[in-house]
Amino acid sequence: MKRVAIVTLVMLLVAGIAYARDYEVTKKAGEYNVAVKIDKNPPIVGDNNVSIEVTDGSGHHAKDAKVVLEYSMPPMPGMPAANYKANAELKGDGYRATMKPSMAGSWNIAVKVTRAGKTSTAKFTVDVK
Repeated sequence: MKRVAIVTLVMLLVAGIAYARDYEVTKKAGEYNVAVKIDKNPPIVGDNNVSIEVTDGSGHHAKDAKVVLEYSMPPMPGMPAANYKANAELKGDGYRATMKPSMAGSWNIAVKVTRAGKTSTAKFTVDVK
């Protein structure tokens, strides 16, 4: 009986730690590596803080880029498409923005990096709860 209680406690602890982690994804955007962290996992309807790190091929942070976070949900029967944009601000080595999905469901995310007149995009999808 004691062993079952310990195993149950360990499983709950591991599940809690796994759930508490930020949502993280790393994608390529042209010649850049884009690492995105959302402070909630899964992201929620309303405010989600997003951290974006943009590095070049040699691992140096791109601090002189313009970074825009675009997020959208395709149209559904009786509902138009939802399209939003947030300009990310440079904070330290990375960029910060707030994403505010308006409803639960699958959202398409595009991180657009503009540097030296050239725009590259990293795309991924998140399920908002």
